Amino acid sequence: MDNMMNKKLLECGEKLRRLVSDVQGAPYPASVNEELYSIWYEHIQRDALEAFEYLDENFPKDDNSDVKNTMRNTF
Repeated sequence: MDNMMNKKLLECGEKLRRLVSDVQGAPYPASVNEELYSIWYEHIQRDALEAFEYLDENFPKDDNSDVKNTMRNTF
């Protein structure tokens, strides 16, 4: 693998680690209050969008994929 691909894979791995960490840090249902959930939700949405955008830019599935549109229409 060349250095550029190696760098992209390492950066992608970091973004996915952040996303998984956010998922693991989800508030426990019995202790959820609106503020805690809002903070968690904001973090996970930001990291998910960042990871998807990075994947779309650097490892496109096909020429028609558009993560920004998909995320906007979904959430």
